Amino acid sequence: MNLYAMLQARAEQGMPLRVGLIGAGKFGAMFLSQALHTPGLHILAIADLDVGRAREQLATTGWPPERYGATSPAKALADGSTYLTDDADELIRAGGIEVVIEATGVPEAGIAHALKCFERGRHVIMVNVEADALAGPLLARRAAQANVVYSMAYGDQPALIAEQVDWARACGFQVIAAGKGTKYLPQYHASTPETVWDYYGLTSKQAAAAGMNAKMFNSFLDGTKSAIEMAAVANACDLTPPDDGLQFPPCGIDDLAQVLRPQADGGVLPEKGMVEVISSLHRDGREVERDLRWGVFVSFEAPSDYVRDCFAQYGVTTDDSGRYCALYRPFHLIGLELGISVIAAGLTGQPTGVAQHFRGDVVATAKRGLESGEVLDGEGGFTVYGTLMGAAKSCHNGYLPIGLASGVTLKTHIANGQAIKFSDVEIDETTMAFQFRRQMEATFDPVGGLI
Repeated sequence: MNLYAMLQARAEQGMPLRVGLIGAGKFGAMFLSQALHTPGLHILAIADLDVGRAREQLATTGWPPERYGATSPAKALADGSTYLTDDADELIRAGGIEVVIEATGVPEAGIAHALKCFERGRHVIMVNVEADALAGPLLARRAAQANVVYSMAYGDQPALIAEQVDWARACGFQVIAAGKGTKYLPQYHASTPETVWDYYGLTSKQAAAAGMNAKMFNSFLDGTKSAIEMAAVANACDLTPPDDGLQFPPCGIDDLAQVLRPQADGGVLPEKGMVEVISSLHRDGREVERDLRWGVFVSFEAPSDYVRDCFAQYGVTTDDSGRYCALYRPFHLIGLELGISVIAAGLTGQPTGVAQHFRGDVVATAKRGLESGEVLDGEGGFTVYGTLMGAAKSCHNGYLPIGLASGVTLKTHIANGQAIKFSDVEIDETTMAFQFRRQMEATFDPVGGLI
């Protein structure tokens, strides 16, 4: 797409692409570190509830203080500096903003910010995959109606997977599976913020010194984040999620084609065209040789004997039939790569992955036996983890999405490992997140078919 050349042209014209960032956490800080060295990008404003943290992140990533001393958005627009605020709405309203990065990680905040951006004609890069998994398909539709871009965040695994899926299909291949790697053992589902550092081989003191958030890191370990990310991929790429949760089969890069093929052909997939996550650990805890813990993959099939022979002629690693193979990327660079999404949206009007269907959902599942009166604490907490399943199954059974499973009170006993239903909890139905989610279910009607 010649993104850099397009960005250079904007820089030479004195018309940099003007960007706002909501949420100055790790992802946002990594983006800021690279934006400092990207001609043609102007970070006009940064919003964070803790402005002091935002200022610290800028200093840590090498920004000179004079670059972020603007006293107003208008001053930042005039002199090319950056304005800091604790008010996301002020950022969204700021004159000149073209692209807004939503990186709060809070589903309700992400939905609210995105809708306000659409009203103001701002493109949205949704780092907040929690919001995308909860309501991305309807957010994408609202963006299209507003003639703006709603996009996954390049550098995060879902957008990189979507890129690989698009590559395979554009080459004429049928996608068999797409997903990522992670560190997984079945017992991790019960992990809590109190046990998470033991699994990572850290002390709580070491984690605190590194600024690591126990609840966030636990969501990666207990399987919730993998479920959320694969729901986003299923919805963006029209792929099928497993109805009973991800399998997390142990698999190294040399075995991708052998493992990620249909069960009928000796693999682990119930059918072709699915999302899955592979583990870097065998079930007995041994490390998988040449694992893909930090990477992403797509497996695909030769459509003919001629193509199968081409695979062999050009040294492609395949399964034992020679028909299935896989493309992988061994790592992802999180916010360091986010500029690709920002530039693509702002200068080409294209997303780096976007929800188009409501295929996958992530359901709150009990980490232990839960009793009536207990308050659920959502993603990465002490009470629930997220299980991926088909949206039709989730909606038909009235299951509670993980994105709405924080701060709600149980009305009944829930067994360990049991999926929780809306009817099992007292929930505020007046919240914007609840109502928007219900609108999405009615709009896409995964049980009865797309309206």
